Amino acid sequence: MHYQAESWGSYFPTRAVGGDPLERIQRLASENAVVIFSVSSCCMCHAIKRLFCGMGVNPTVYELDEDPRGKDMEKALTRLLGSSSAVPVVFIGGKLVGAMDRVMASHINGTLVPLLKEAGNDDDKAEEEEWCVSLLRISSIWTH
Repeated sequence: MHYQAESWGSYFPTRAVGGDPLERIQRLASENAVVIFSVSSCCMCHAIKRLFCGMGVNPTVYELDEDPRGKDMEKALTRLLGSSSAVPVVFIGGKLVGAMDRVMASHINGTLVPLLKEAGNDDDKAEEEEWCVSLLRISSIWTH
C-alpha cells in the first residue's frame, strides 16, 4: 500500500489549505488508480485495505486521522455518501465506488475486478505514452 500521510502539508499549493474539502477529495481520488480514504484505527478500513492487497492491488491510502484537515474531509465524505459512517471510502479510476458495503457487493457480484482492470489499463496507457515520449527524446538526441 502507498500511504499519503506525512506529505499532505506540502503536497498541495498553499492556496489549497483553506480549500473545499470535497474538491480536495476529488483531486486526490483522481491522482491514482485506487484510492482509499481511511482512519488508521478503523477495523473496516483495515479490512478493505487487506482486500485490495490480497487481490494484488496497491492502493493509495489517505489516513484522515493523520491529516490536519482530515476531520473536514471526513465530514465531506459523510455528506457525499449520505451515511453516518464516512470511512472507508474507495475510489477506482477517479470514480466513487463507495464505502465497505458497496465495495464488498461489487466484489461479490463480480464487477470489482473489471473496474480495477480498467483503472489499471488507464495507468498502463499513461505509462506507455510517457515511455514513448522518452524514447522519442532519446532517439532525437542520438540522431543529431
